[in-house]
Amino acid sequence: MFNFMFNLVEKRRTYFIFSGTIILLGIAAMIFSLIETGSLFRLGVDFRSGTRFEVQFTELVQENDIRAVFNDFGVNNPSVIALIGEGLENSWQIRSEFVSPETAQAIEAALAEQVAPLVPGTTQVQSVSPSVGQEVTRAAFVAVAVAAVIILIYIMVVFRQVPNPFRYGACAVVAMLHDLFVIFSFAALTGVILGWEVDALFLTAVLTVAGFSLQDTIVVFDRIRENIAKRPFEKYETLVNRSILETIHRSLATQLNAMFVMVAILLFGGASIKPFIAALFIGLLSGTYSSIFTAVPLLVAWEKNEIPFLKA
Repeated sequence: MFNFMFNLVEKRRTYFIFSGTIILLGIAAMIFSLIETGSLFRLGVDFRSGTRFEVQFTELVQENDIRAVFNDFGVNNPSVIALIGEGLENSWQIRSEFVSPETAQAIEAALAEQVAPLVPGTTQVQSVSPSVGQEVTRAAFVAVAVAAVIILIYIMVVFRQVPNPFRYGACAVVAMLHDLFVIFSFAALTGVILGWEVDALFLTAVLTVAGFSLQDTIVVFDRIRENIAKRPFEKYETLVNRSILETIHRSLATQLNAMFVMVAILLFGGASIKPFIAALFIGLLSGTYSSIFTAVPLLVAWEKNEIPFLKA
């Protein structure tokens, strides 16, 4: 009765269909974004030319007040970030689409008049190029690729005593790519619906999700490896299901703690950080799902020769 009620890997085809549906919807969202905006995602100023303002006020101000001034000048969705550090009290960095020097001066004057007085001599206005964002993007993709190769090699070495250790590494990498695709799809969808833009913070979310995804999957796989040694004659599918049930509480506890904090930030945090936190939340949610319902079922299907193009 216990095995029947909690046999998670038995319905692996359902999980594969669900993941495939999410991927297809994500592809549709990216295609729609490409048609609407000319790119797979709505790109922020980190990835296109624009203007960067650095201002320091004489008193405490609110992000929404700064944003409202830029909106009055027809500048939509500026990236507004509070600067933290010694001598940076009430300092803010605002990245926007490109504006002329005359408009920049008018915005500076409006900030001083409508928000709060500015500290004399601290305001900086510069034109920026998308090169920094492009460099960060390349570095992020290289980091993900290197992490995938290292994890594959690491699992093959650590799991060398179990049959087909390559499969464990490959399934972990597939689960990670699944999670990254989910947040890419989320970025495309929110860009079209909410106007959220992809910036350098989004790449931070990508790398964080990749790390969490691999960690969760390795925890389950490691328990499978331990149980193979302890229960060499147990049916593989039963052993894998047992391993999931023995580790699921750890995965859920770790992820839920982080998600509760993210929900609080989404409800009470500033508008500029919400796209980053939302992408991180969706990515961690997907990571929790994929480690149990993608990586492990895929491993079982591979071991049982259920994958046509990977049959032994």
